[in-house]
Amino acid sequence: MTRRIMGKASFFTVQDSTDSIQIYIRRDDIGVEEYNTIFKKLVDIGDFVGITGFVFKTRTGETTIHAETFELLSKTVRPLPTPKEVENEEGEITTYDAFSDKELRYRQRYVDLVVNPNVKDAFVKRTKMVQAMREFMNGKGYLEVDTPILQPIYGGATARPFVTHHNALDMQLYLRIANELYLKRLIVGGFDGVYEFSKDFRNEGLSRFHNPEFTQVELYVAYKDYNWMMDFMEKMVEHVAITLHGSTKVKVGDQTIDFKSPWPRVPMFEAIQKETGFDLYEKSDEEIKTIAKKLKIHVEDGMGKGKIIDEIFGEYIEGKLIQPTFITDYPVEMSPLAKMHREKKGLVERFEAICNGKEIANAFSELNDPEDQRRRFEDQVRLGKEGDDEAMAVDEDFLRAIEYGMPPTAGIGIGIDRLAMIMTNSDSIRDVLFFPLMRPE
Repeated sequence: MTRRIMGKASFFTVQDSTDSIQIYIRRDDIGVEEYNTIFKKLVDIGDFVGITGFVFKTRTGETTIHAETFELLSKTVRPLPTPKEVENEEGEITTYDAFSDKELRYRQRYVDLVVNPNVKDAFVKRTKMVQAMREFMNGKGYLEVDTPILQPIYGGATARPFVTHHNALDMQLYLRIANELYLKRLIVGGFDGVYEFSKDFRNEGLSRFHNPEFTQVELYVAYKDYNWMMDFMEKMVEHVAITLHGSTKVKVGDQTIDFKSPWPRVPMFEAIQKETGFDLYEKSDEEIKTIAKKLKIHVEDGMGKGKIIDEIFGEYIEGKLIQPTFITDYPVEMSPLAKMHREKKGLVERFEAICNGKEIANAFSELNDPEDQRRRFEDQVRLGKEGDDEAMAVDEDFLRAIEYGMPPTAGIGIGIDRLAMIMTNSDSIRDVLFFPLMRPE
């Protein structure tokens, strides 16, 4: 990574995946040809080299390897961008030629990792975060499974899918937008608790919080409800924070987020009324549209009641929720896979966990009534015909599965990328993805 060429002896620095260390090399140790021709004339910054030797400390106290053998392992043919630090008389350090352009860093992550080694920290923490979640769920006795990515019918969420074609069967397939409906089939089949870390794909735009390919973990546990799942999630995320940071408190930008349980639980309509002054509960489609216009929410043709309420919530509430908060009891129009609320008409037993102004999890008491589920699917088909390109399709095989009987079940999906952003203090989802999707060069 650096070289200080002198006469018969020189210093250079090597870097591996963990750290860097200084090397002391002498002509008399490795040979005249290797030193004068190979090391001094042919070796460049960025080359891969192998050294054997012994460790000592220089007069200035720096740990150094005294090289006894030197071998060139692989040659760089493209100059590595090398930031340079210059210290002035006042001791202030200025960095020149830093590899800091974000677009270049995302496109050339392989270079970013080499010249900005601190970037590795976020990815190491992300892996530890996933391991901590896996250990937590395994400790409860839940089974990790795999379900199909290529699906004949997409479902489990409201989103636009990616479409592909299977030549041998001559059939259209979709990249999954969620793995929910397959995991519920396993609950029908007799498993009491299953989870999957899944790559999901949604044909949507790019932003600081959205990448068309993303990772989430979904968990389904029989004989539980959404109240139990709130307890479970806050305990698991608390465990993750302590594992990564030694504390429930995590620094994110200028904020300190505390994941210590319990987290606040606020019904959705109560949150909206407190912030806007409008009570949306049991309002008709037209009344909701009128209120939305008063709140300066853009309402497009084909937007159903649920989508408008979601827009109001996103505009007035979501971004203000910095500390982890459960928003509960959603309108049925927003939640085609959730069980009807046991006490409140027109609502379902659903929560979203919001943190740092964004949703990080979505969960239900799962709908296990096949007749109600069919009606909900048919409502989604109607919304699709009215112009909602994110509406769900009818999945007849899933309906058949729950007709055989599905026990009361709690389910949750947690966004790994968004949670990793918080746990690593990252501004963009691209900072926690090794290779985010980019526009063509």
